[in-house]
Amino acid sequence: MTAVGYVERDGVRLACRDSGGQGTAVVLLHGLAGHAGEWDAVVAALGGRFRVVAVDQRGSGASERRPQDVSRAAYVADVLAVVEQLGLERPVLVGQSYGGHAAMLTAAAHPEAVGGLVVVEAGPAGSDQETQAGIAGWFDSWPVPFPSFEAAVGFFGGGAVGEGWAAGLEERDGGWWPRFDSRVMVESLTENSHRSWWEEWERVGCPVLAVVGQSGIIDAEQFDRMLGTRPETVAVSVPGTGHDLHLEQPEELARLIGEFVR
Repeated sequence: MTAVGYVERDGVRLACRDSGGQGTAVVLLHGLAGHAGEWDAVVAALGGRFRVVAVDQRGSGASERRPQDVSRAAYVADVLAVVEQLGLERPVLVGQSYGGHAAMLTAAAHPEAVGGLVVVEAGPAGSDQETQAGIAGWFDSWPVPFPSFEAAVGFFGGGAVGEGWAAGLEERDGGWWPRFDSRVMVESLTENSHRSWWEEWERVGCPVLAVVGQSGIIDAEQFDRMLGTRPETVAVSVPGTGHDLHLEQPEELARLIGEFVR
């Protein structure tokens, strides 16, 4: 049974869903503006074989909504705090999109604390200010508050992806609202819009599994360079999936994670 607890670092409270258990620890990190609940189907498919901790990262979900520090270093320090305060021994870090980026940076900066790394639709290439502006515009397009959960599911595309995004909302004041401040989310992208992280990718010393869909966000050029830099990386492409492949094919992702951990 999953228990919800909290880790605190420098006054910022981070919510964690901890499955407990004695197996290898696996830490799950969601993407930008996401929430720990996105991983529920993956956790269920893992079937209790591991101790799984899904984290609401700073600025999202049940964690601190408006942290002053949204640097990449702050996200890395949060992951390390979760590992240390929950007593996780060299866990496997699994992250999708921006969560995968945080997992990668943590593995690069703290090799002694990480036993393995799974990046899902994530890589070391930076973005640009146009991408940052585009994401800000997407947040502005949300018709908040959504009148119903069903309306939110439809807005986010329906199906498992729509339900996963809608599950990140909270019902209050007669509508459904995001559990994040869009300005905080956009600000957290600033470092990535000014630099890339290839040096950090090269410093990752633990085993790595890189999983991509067909979103194009991790394009062939970046993926090829990732594998060329670290040829020992286990690389998997999941057909028929997009950027949210953890929502579209949670059983397949859980199978890949399980095999990688073993």
